[in-house]
Amino acid sequence: MMRTRPLKVALLGCGVVGSEVARIMTTHAADLAARIGAPVELAGVAVRRPDRVREGIAPSLVTTDATALVKRGDIDVVVEVIGGIEPARSLITTAFEHGASVVSANKALLAQDGAALHAAAEQHDKDLYYEAAVAGAIPLIRPLRESLAGDKVNRVLGIVNGTTNFILDKMDSTGAGYQEALDEATALGYAEADPTADVEGFDAAAKAAILAGIAFHSRVRLDDVYREGMTEVTAADFASAKNMGCTIKLLAICERAGDGQSVTARVHPAMIPLSHPLASVRGAYNAVFVESDASGQLMFYGPGAGGAPTASAVLGDLVAVCRNRLSGATGPGESAYAALPVSGMGDVVTRYHISLDVADKPGVLAQVATVFAEHGVSIDTVRQQGKDGEASLVVVTHRASDAALGGTVEALRKLDTVRGVASIMRVEGE
Repeated sequence: MMRTRPLKVALLGCGVVGSEVARIMTTHAADLAARIGAPVELAGVAVRRPDRVREGIAPSLVTTDATALVKRGDIDVVVEVIGGIEPARSLITTAFEHGASVVSANKALLAQDGAALHAAAEQHDKDLYYEAAVAGAIPLIRPLRESLAGDKVNRVLGIVNGTTNFILDKMDSTGAGYQEALDEATALGYAEADPTADVEGFDAAAKAAILAGIAFHSRVRLDDVYREGMTEVTAADFASAKNMGCTIKLLAICERAGDGQSVTARVHPAMIPLSHPLASVRGAYNAVFVESDASGQLMFYGPGAGGAPTASAVLGDLVAVCRNRLSGATGPGESAYAALPVSGMGDVVTRYHISLDVADKPGVLAQVATVFAEHGVSIDTVRQQGKDGEASLVVVTHRASDAALGGTVEALRKLDTVRGVASIMRVEGE
């Protein structure tokens, strides 16, 4: 039997995502009520600019005092889509203190202070859900947190930023340079006026921290994630990747160490074989590849950003939290029992593609091979092209640690016959 008294929802933020949340709550009100077991009512909307016209939202609901809204005491669920660290952090903790559960899309805050927010939710016996914080509409947090709770996840490998995937896909398919592809992404609305958070990997690193923490039942903060942007990727890198049967993606990679005693989380551009499912992810789409003991390989794919897709994830959480509210229960909180340490990038083992500018004369290859051998890095393939006394030498290694590769490159730079290191890129997905 449906309860007639509505569950009251406070919405913090009414931008691209928030306005879609409000729209869906209104247009799908009957369906949401049927799925939850009670109607949901938008009880207030906190914004910075109250004079802006917001279609479908009564002006009486709009306020600039977000703190007063979350302190009302009659609010059942607070939906936070304002982003950033403050005032979002204070508003969320205040919501818990005044009896509300929280649905958030705030990846930066969760990556930085997720443990403290979970602790506050547990202290007040309230829910904290955040499916929309990673990969937009793609169901990912809940499968990792609930569906795979009985399995052991070993690796999470994903494209979690649509802007960078659009740029790299454009470079791959058209031969465009980085700036040309970025300009097109900006013109089409895929890239912000300041694209730093995307192209330098900050956005993906926050998502990697969240995914690693859930997948490995350990606390992983944003500061634990190695981050490398993709602004230095060139058309020549794509040409080299094609020669290897690969493409290039900006990947978020979270994995257990071989001995299972630590984890790593990193974001960087990498070559990935065309045979890997992630290689076919085009445009601004996201996809995450999960490898676990029992279920094997799973892939989650879909739109990773945008108002409607992200709002879909928010509404899914809202339904779950409202159901919990009606039953007097709470959903799963933080699971950090494993407490695995996070290793540095130097311990990461992978393959590498190194492009060197060298003198075109006998003995160069032997010198380079000797340096690799002295540092314990095994060479898989070598390709050399030369003209007019200069040559390019492309070396692909077998698996080696980042520390060993770093020492190798440092030694290579000291060789008289090596003019420079044109590029270094990891090879993943094998």
